[in-house]
Amino acid sequence: MSEPLFSIVIACYNHQKFIREAVDSVLRQQHAGVEVIVVDDSSSDRSVEILKSCGDSIRLECLPVNRGVGAARNHGASVAGGRYLIFLDGDDALTPWALSVYSRIVRETSPAIILGRCSLFSGDLPKLITAPGRGIQFVEYGSFLDKDRPWVYNTSSLVVERAAFMGVGGWSPEIFHQDIQDLLNKLSVAHKTDLVLAPATVFYRMHTTNAVRQVGRFIDGVDLLLAKARQGAYPGGRAVQVKRSAWFGGLTLYWFKQGMRKGPIWGALRLFIGNSWMVALAALRRTVAFVAGRERVHVLALSPDGAEAPGGSDPARVNRGTVDSDYQLAACKAVTASRQQRKEA
Repeated sequence: MSEPLFSIVIACYNHQKFIREAVDSVLRQQHAGVEVIVVDDSSSDRSVEILKSCGDSIRLECLPVNRGVGAARNHGASVAGGRYLIFLDGDDALTPWALSVYSRIVRETSPAIILGRCSLFSGDLPKLITAPGRGIQFVEYGSFLDKDRPWVYNTSSLVVERAAFMGVGGWSPEIFHQDIQDLLNKLSVAHKTDLVLAPATVFYRMHTTNAVRQVGRFIDGVDLLLAKARQGAYPGGRAVQVKRSAWFGGLTLYWFKQGMRKGPIWGALRLFIGNSWMVALAALRRTVAFVAGRERVHVLALSPDGAEAPGGSDPARVNRGTVDSDYQLAACKAVTASRQQRKEA
């Protein structure tokens, strides 16, 4: 039996409300060569019962004790056989055309990392059947640290070559807040990275228990990553020091803003003041990219039903301000719903 192109690793912990939708979003993909591995991290709700009802369509791995999401993902990766790993969280879902998008990009450029695009939602899972008609828009970079456009950091949107993932030791189990940032820094050197601008490949669910709401812990997570960088835990050394420092500057600025809006204010101020030179470096790098021009956007055909369209690539330039309007609309709806929930609380 040939190796599957994708191994979808779904980490589940007390996700009885969402896990079936996550699994079904993978099983409905119009793509062959996929294995689905669900790792239940010793859930105390009905998650395992629901997963067992999926039968042989998934490989269910039940951990006897709760080990944390990083360890659960690593366990799933250790039994996976696909060329690429996709780490779908148990409360998110793939868009119907996600694997068609990823496989088309793999066929064209063979990257080590694909950064997919997520569409935020709250409430019921969006009932979309056809993909947006503008095709696949993506940008190629020599490595993750060369990225010159923003990306919504979301584990479910990450596609990584299994060999590269295993080569850096996988997820760091001791890190949860800023876990994907840590992994990408471990993968940051000599790993070709493609950034998807459109269409959205993941539905990211907004709910009251999203970890991203724990701003203080994410600020502490930035401190942890900075400590690892100072200790030389990430590859590249001085050759990528400026790029990495600029990247940390962007991360610092984001969580400083979040902390000033939602607290803890003193933690946000401490983070900003201690790393203000990195923030300035990030601003300088963005200015240079704006003046000199960012990396070109490539366009590939994708049929309306999400299947791979015939024909080769069409590496045309598009307006560098192009964004996915579907993503913006979903994000606005999620924000509106979140505000309404706070009003009703």
